Amino acid sequence: MRGWKTAISHTHPSLHLSHPNIQSFVWNNLIRASSRSRVPNSAFPPPLSLYLRMRLHDVLPDLHTFPFLLQSINTPLPGRQLHAQIFLLGLANNPFVQTSLINIYSSCPTLTFARQVFDEITQPDLPSWNAIIHATAKAGMIQIARKLFDQMPERNVISWSCMIHGYVTCGEYKAALSLFRSLQTLQGSKLRPNEFTLSSVLSACARLGAFQHGKWLHAYIYKSGMKIGGVLGTSLIDMYAKCGSIERAKCIFDQMGHEKDVMAWSAMVAAFAMHGLSDECLELFARMVNEGVRPNVVTFVGVLCACVHGGLVNEGEEYFKRMLNQYCISPTIQHYGCMVDLYSRAGRFEDAWNVVKSMSMKPDAMIWGTMLSGARMHEDIKTCEVSITKLLELDPTNSSAYVLLSNLYTKLERKKEARHWRDLMEVRGIKKVPGCSLVEIDGVFLEFFAGDNSHPETQEMYRILDEITKRVEKHGYAHNTGEVLLDLDEEG
Repeated sequence: MRGWKTAISHTHPSLHLSHPNIQSFVWNNLIRASSRSRVPNSAFPPPLSLYLRMRLHDVLPDLHTFPFLLQSINTPLPGRQLHAQIFLLGLANNPFVQTSLINIYSSCPTLTFARQVFDEITQPDLPSWNAIIHATAKAGMIQIARKLFDQMPERNVISWSCMIHGYVTCGEYKAALSLFRSLQTLQGSKLRPNEFTLSSVLSACARLGAFQHGKWLHAYIYKSGMKIGGVLGTSLIDMYAKCGSIERAKCIFDQMGHEKDVMAWSAMVAAFAMHGLSDECLELFARMVNEGVRPNVVTFVGVLCACVHGGLVNEGEEYFKRMLNQYCISPTIQHYGCMVDLYSRAGRFEDAWNVVKSMSMKPDAMIWGTMLSGARMHEDIKTCEVSITKLLELDPTNSSAYVLLSNLYTKLERKKEARHWRDLMEVRGIKKVPGCSLVEIDGVFLEFFAGDNSHPETQEMYRILDEITKRVEKHGYAHNTGEVLLDLDEEG
């Protein structure tokens, strides 16, 4: 405390004549510097701590105090407390402060406060519009976000990026690509897509498996002269890996040279794991560590996935311990899920249960679904029943849980139990969700559902499918008909 007061007292005389409120000016700059600091345990105290000291010194905040202070807060409660002080100080109508408040309230479970602040703005400026669109999309209200987007009197590239990113976040990948095409038709010097825009569009391509679209975006980035650094490089690696081209993903990774940050390394680690290349994945991880890049939470998800796909139980245990002990990384639900999957696939259900019991958070559907898959593989009916009970507690309408257990009973010729679960589905009005696949052909997305004959070229498609089936049968493929009874009964 004395050090900060001394700094202010020494600075005050030299600036007194050039600024009418020198003390708030100094405090504001300290808060701004602290909010911009990304170094843990830096010389600057947290911005909120500085603000409290400022008030203890009887220095009155002004409209320059709050934007950076609010920017440094990521929980709603202190944001609401500061909002009350902003109101009492008569600064609630300042556009910079209002936009900062909207951003703070975007972390709330509901949009009530963010929308209230926005609605009180007489003439919202671009940052305010962008903030409310981002907050609305973040809350999952994508249709409302689109209505707000359409109502904007003018838009900049941030507006388009927020809306495209919102679609991707909400799983509306086709809508994201469609909106990007609309942006392209309006492109001018001020509406050129930036790294954030293109990263979101590449993410949509990755989720859709839209290889041709992704390649076009790569060419667009190259022709635009944009540097393929951390953000774009990572997005391209992820897109190519998820679209099935591990070679192109590796090529992007190698071309990045010294531009590779931990996210680029993690993306490539995940790419190898995704393609079942466990040895390559673990070799890359070792190289990453040797080059002095510290792995993070995401890196270890990829490493553990590689161990799962490679059946490397002992190695998976060692990497999990290294994550905890060497890198002091607290496991997330994804890490626990990998360990449960690793043990379940190996039939080590006691170890899998121990992982579940040791979790610092409540197991979710992913954990129980993973346990169920492993138990089904090893025909461990007791673990199957417990897993399904837990799954249905989380989501009573989960049709796949009913179907998996009923199919397992059918396979074990326990027809009474199989019939019980089918009847239970019928009584509860639960329908099996049909399987769906998405294919991109010449830039056009085609969706196919199990049992759907609505496509105009259905007969030709089935003819080709039959031909493919005959060819693979010649190479030893045999149909797995052990669990089709339930499906036939349902369709009949």
